[in-house]
Amino acid sequence: MNYRIKIVTVSFLLLRLTVFSQSNPVDSLPLLQQRAALEDCIHYALEHQPVLRQQLIEEEITRLEIRNRLADWYPQVSFNYNLQHNFQRQTSIFGGIAQQIGTDNTSALQFSLTQNLFNRDALLASRSREDVLKQAGLITSGDKIDIAVNVSKAFYEVLAAMQQIKIADEDIVRLERSLKDALSRYNAGITDKTDYKRATIILNNTRASRKGYEAGLRARLQYLKSLMGYPPDGTLAIESDSLRMERETALDTLQVPDYRNRVEYHLLETQKSLLQANLKYQKWSFLPSVSANGGYNLNFLNNDFGKLYNVNYPNSYAGITLSLPIFQGGKRNNNIRIAEWQIAQTDWDITALRNAVNAEYEQGLAAYKSNLANYLSIKENLELARDVYNVIELQYRSGVKTYLEVITAEGDLRTARINYINALYQLLSSKVDVQRALGQINY
Repeated sequence: MNYRIKIVTVSFLLLRLTVFSQSNPVDSLPLLQQRAALEDCIHYALEHQPVLRQQLIEEEITRLEIRNRLADWYPQVSFNYNLQHNFQRQTSIFGGIAQQIGTDNTSALQFSLTQNLFNRDALLASRSREDVLKQAGLITSGDKIDIAVNVSKAFYEVLAAMQQIKIADEDIVRLERSLKDALSRYNAGITDKTDYKRATIILNNTRASRKGYEAGLRARLQYLKSLMGYPPDGTLAIESDSLRMERETALDTLQVPDYRNRVEYHLLETQKSLLQANLKYQKWSFLPSVSANGGYNLNFLNNDFGKLYNVNYPNSYAGITLSLPIFQGGKRNNNIRIAEWQIAQTDWDITALRNAVNAEYEQGLAAYKSNLANYLSIKENLELARDVYNVIELQYRSGVKTYLEVITAEGDLRTARINYINALYQLLSSKVDVQRALGQINY
């Protein structure tokens, strides 16, 4: 369940936040000028990712909408101008005699002022302003966490592809040397032609695999760029430090998850606070709206249009307006009940979040422990495969072992190296999932 989607917009806003996609796009984005580590990629994504930039625009829109609501507390001043020529003046009866009243030409300049004394819309806006801004900020924080997690995993996939190419390059160099040696042995009559033909087959297969790794790297790199908001045609050089990655695999598996550390919890708490404010708002519907008002009018009356503005007949007033709906068919009571049920619904959302966080943590921790055990096993296998290959190669050169055994040992070593790289980055990805479940990734 995505708890951020379930945010209920309280009725005092009467507005639905929409994605503001008409912002001025940047024609060209800055490029990372040096080899980028994971932190560099995340920082770049937080600055340039289009979805996140749109959410920051949403925050600014929210601020402006709040200011619009709060503007109702300020005096509302207006001005009206009217000019009228009567072709037929109005007739009225005085003492049983019909007489025309008024003048042929009238004009008025009207200044009016209204000041809200009690208005539940404006009152709720002022009391809920901080929570609305906090909610918008938490949504942005949630988006930042999603971006950081996705960029981290994509970064590890790119590193895995790069290491696969590196392994393939080293294998090609070794196989070319092995092929040269096998051919020399064949020409010298020491071995038959099967050895160098086998070496040729393996070399061709490795070169073909390398091309596949290159295509995979391009695809993964392009996906990482899209997550970062990086220019598709820009050069992105990734920093590869296997030793550093190995040091970063450690994780305290005795930690206890606390759902209150998650941004989703803070978002639900803020939502509940807004819904409680909305409940008060609905209860205020039984109270009257009160406003003070006043005006000053300049009235000009004359049958001669040229002398219309020679004489002014002003009038002014001040007063208080009270508005109280008496009966609305039970609508106000229904709205109060709806607001109460929305609060109860949010309480259950918090309970569901607590259960979901515990389940997410247990799943992430299980995956991490499984990947850790796999990583340690494969790491040991890599050392064993390397030792076996070195011994068999020496024995082959000494004429003790056959070339087929060298090929087998070499294949085992290649498989062990690739498995090790994949296991390392799978372990790092599962660590990110555990940290997210614990609420340790925050922006």
